[in-house]
Amino acid sequence: MPSMNELVRQHTALDASDLEWLHLLVSEWQLLSDLSFADLVLWVPTRDGTRYVSVAQMRPNTGPTSYQDDMVGHLVPRGRRPMLDAALDEGRIVREGDPEWREEVPVRVESIPVRRNGRVLGVIARNTNLLTVRTPSRLELTYLQSASDLAQMIAAGAFPFPDQQVDMDASPRVGDGLIRVDADGIVQYASPNALSAYHRLGLAADLVGHNLGVTTAELAPSRGPVDEALAKVASGWAPREFEIEGNDGVIQLRAIPLKPKGVRIGSLVLLRDVTELRRRERELITKDATIREIHHRVKNNLQTVAALLRLQARRIESERGREALEEAVRRVGSIAIVHETLSQNLDERVEFDEIADRVLAMVAEISPGKVTGRRSGRFGILDAEVATPLSMVLTEILQNALEHGFRTGDTGTVEVSAVRGGSPKEARLLVTVQDDGVGLPEGFDPHRSGNLGLQIVRTLVEGELGGAFDMVPAPDRGTRVVLDIPVRAEK
Repeated sequence: MPSMNELVRQHTALDASDLEWLHLLVSEWQLLSDLSFADLVLWVPTRDGTRYVSVAQMRPNTGPTSYQDDMVGHLVPRGRRPMLDAALDEGRIVREGDPEWREEVPVRVESIPVRRNGRVLGVIARNTNLLTVRTPSRLELTYLQSASDLAQMIAAGAFPFPDQQVDMDASPRVGDGLIRVDADGIVQYASPNALSAYHRLGLAADLVGHNLGVTTAELAPSRGPVDEALAKVASGWAPREFEIEGNDGVIQLRAIPLKPKGVRIGSLVLLRDVTELRRRERELITKDATIREIHHRVKNNLQTVAALLRLQARRIESERGREALEEAVRRVGSIAIVHETLSQNLDERVEFDEIADRVLAMVAEISPGKVTGRRSGRFGILDAEVATPLSMVLTEILQNALEHGFRTGDTGTVEVSAVRGGSPKEARLLVTVQDDGVGLPEGFDPHRSGNLGLQIVRTLVEGELGGAFDMVPAPDRGTRVVLDIPVRAEK
């Protein structure tokens, strides 16, 4: 299905600012669809004025649909739908005409002009399925009256509100709770869900007949000047979203001033009880903070262990014993780097490039000569369960390259390169560590070597990371180590 941007640019003469207005309208029109119990289709005249193209469609959450098929992208010639022509040419809402019959379903069609800065950009066809028509309840009458007011505001170019960007996924919807107030802020109607939400805040009485702003301010725990601002916002004087908390309940509200003829006649207030949602969010924040604190403490403990090992190494007279402890210090340090990075993140994923650079710098300190370390490519974001063993593997490989590839006084280079590839379902990380040192001994087999460092590498890469490891002579000089590791695709 083509996007609205593609359809508007391909078929119409609307400019970028007009298209932005249509996007703003479409981001809001679920509200109109739900209040009307009707499908909405946005028709825009083509560049030559001979046809209309449907660029967007919305189905109601509150009633049956009138369209089983998607209408986006359809083209109809001008004259086939006289109500579209009348709404576009005369700039008024057109409700005349008998119901249309679609697949044995009667459908009432209305046309609402979409105006911006005095120009009619297109027409919304509002299609109501009449198959289940019955005597409307008070709630349905309030919905329909509110829909009529919003339709008039759209026709006048007063809705949507250009200065208010609404996240419809997070904002309250019609079915969550609805309150209709008059120009003085007095509640005329409150849906059962809205009343239940206010009872959650501690309201003992009914809402109808009371000033919504004053009642809301009294239920909120704050006192003083904030009450006056809260009372005004809750009464719907301006298009705003806000939350109030009281009596261990949290209510999210959205106020929509109604000005169908340019004068404010009241407001529509949508609200949702988000008490449990906010409670879970706070629990997650607490858990995240706890996890970060654990990583921080693990990092501190590892650094303490490394310091003790370093202190012990200074007291050992055996050269081999001292070297073994110093290797252990570097292994512990590489793990500590990962936990330090995790202690600063909100999730269990880390940007590994920084860790690789720090490991490279840490290992370079043991260089017997003037060996330069550098990194190319990008490791990207890795899960903690991959980052921790990979940091140890990288430490062992670099340490092995510097200790066995170069002699005292040698100059050279050790380069670490990383390439991510594969499909999103089977992403891979290819890591290459190459030096220009003396190279491998004759007949050396990395998969049979008894070297402790290589044993650690084989165990971690093949066992824990589920990858492949190989060590071969470099094309020109030195040694090349290749790691092929499965990873999770970046988002």
